[in-house]
Amino acid sequence: MSSTDLLIRPARDERDRAAVFAIRGAVFVAEQRVPIAEEWDDRDAGADHLLALVGGVPAGTARLLDRGEGAGLLGRMAVLPERRGGGIGAALVRAVEERAREHGLTSVELHAQTHALGFYERLGYTAHGGEFLDAGIPHRHMVRALG
Repeated sequence: MSSTDLLIRPARDERDRAAVFAIRGAVFVAEQRVPIAEEWDDRDAGADHLLALVGGVPAGTARLLDRGEGAGLLGRMAVLPERRGGGIGAALVRAVEERAREHGLTSVELHAQTHALGFYERLGYTAHGGEFLDAGIPHRHMVRALG
């Protein structure tokens, strides 16, 4: 995949939102066995959803929530298994950070699955606090100040 094949943009319409939820369903519900009732929540309606497209085909997603006090929450980031390892995840994180800046936010927080801590650390995030379970999966809270 060349960088020109990758486009990350806000989910604009119902078709985009359907792609967002299909990706999340494939990754979180089917692959990681997260119960549907825990995957989709009432915050989805007001969230800022980003969609990663490779050659025009949906490949990944992430959502941004405003936590208040200048902090954004990056969550529900998912890349389809066949598209992992090509930089889509890192590009999604950077796109969420840019979107947070556009909204006037000064930091981004996230709840990282513990196996992904190194990924987020390489992108400038720092872990805080102990490990906790979310949907039965070990996580840690992480944060990055936006410059």
